Amino acid sequence: MKDGGRLAAAIEVLTEVNDRHRPVQLALRDWGAAHRFAGSGDRTVIGNLVFDALRNKASLASVMGTDAARSLVLATYVRSWGKGVPSLVEALANDRHAPDSLSEDETHLLSGDAPVEMPAAAQADVPEWLWPRFEAVFGPHAVEEGRALSTRAPVDLRANSLKADREKVLKRLAHTGADACGLSPVGIRIEAKPGIGRMPHVQAEEGYRKGWFELQDEASQLAAHLAQARPGQQVLDYCAGGGGKTLALAASMENKGQLYAYDADRLRLAPIHERLQRAGVRNIQVRDPASSSLNDLERQMDLVFIDAPCTGTGVWRRRPDSKWRLSEKALGDRLEDQRHVLEHGSRYVKPGGRLVYVTCSVLREENQDQVEWFLGSRQDFVSLPAADIWRETLPNIRQPQYVSERGEILMTPASTATDGFFVAIFQRTS
Repeated sequence: MKDGGRLAAAIEVLTEVNDRHRPVQLALRDWGAAHRFAGSGDRTVIGNLVFDALRNKASLASVMGTDAARSLVLATYVRSWGKGVPSLVEALANDRHAPDSLSEDETHLLSGDAPVEMPAAAQADVPEWLWPRFEAVFGPHAVEEGRALSTRAPVDLRANSLKADREKVLKRLAHTGADACGLSPVGIRIEAKPGIGRMPHVQAEEGYRKGWFELQDEASQLAAHLAQARPGQQVLDYCAGGGGKTLALAASMENKGQLYAYDADRLRLAPIHERLQRAGVRNIQVRDPASSSLNDLERQMDLVFIDAPCTGTGVWRRRPDSKWRLSEKALGDRLEDQRHVLEHGSRYVKPGGRLVYVTCSVLREENQDQVEWFLGSRQDFVSLPAADIWRETLPNIRQPQYVSERGEILMTPASTATDGFFVAIFQRTS
């Protein structure tokens, strides 16, 4: 396919997402199934156009005066990718599958000749209704943080210390441009490529099939690191999902002790079994919510890890369509879910044991406010500063920028070059 046809395809997919409210991955999949002549390179470019248009939807719409799919895709090609108007004109003219040629107004807007007054929320590409919440968290850095959440995410990997060290994995992945992460001691990063750039398919690598590494964002690795699971301990991953953090906790435990993986949604747990086998993990019991309870674990755990359900505002780089689907009701539902898992997950912590609360959100309501609610309702728990654990266990690594008075940590793309992750730690006193 030529660029003209790719632009037309991206407009078609983005129309499905914007006008018919379809998840972007489903819209891309269905387009690919209906257009099997498109090669993998074509599908990559089309996907990049759609995802980048969604990442920068508000700012591009301000420039173009509309959030119509055509305007967003053309502006992505010209402005975000730096192709320029002449290249776009040529692409539209030399392909019979291309969209219609540019109007005079479109040419004027895409050329950037007219000054654009853009509100702060649009500059940051944050939904307008969320902007006051962003300012409350980030203050004068709110636009910078929003812009960082609108960029492409790197591919982050965690070297599985049960089978390989980081140097061994880096050597095997040298051809991909992989390098050591700046914060996680077991992290590996392949930086995002701009424009039509295609990321390597790391799951096809021999090292992945052998279990030498797992896909996991650096912030997620650091959350598991700060939990400080130890060999021989009793540990419960209460919202285990697909098992990414479960595997990281198991590696920290060196396959010694007992790690229980549980999730209220058994479908989310389904991928964990194959991942456990590949990673060489032997100290995990997967508790199926449909066939077993956790009653025998009450007040028995040295550590309970809760990766709470949340709005996902910290992972907008990877799921850009989700920020435009998020609503006040969805936020309210997640707040109820978080209090539920905190209340129930805390039952399993033994006296002297720890409870780790993690979200991939940057919103105060889901983070510090929930910590204050929990501490106010549970007199048998006290806060342990996650920032102190960071300083003690990562002494040569720069400290996080966003640390609460109690020592909770918020990581962000702009401040730590990771996804947005919040980490709070509690200890049961009695």
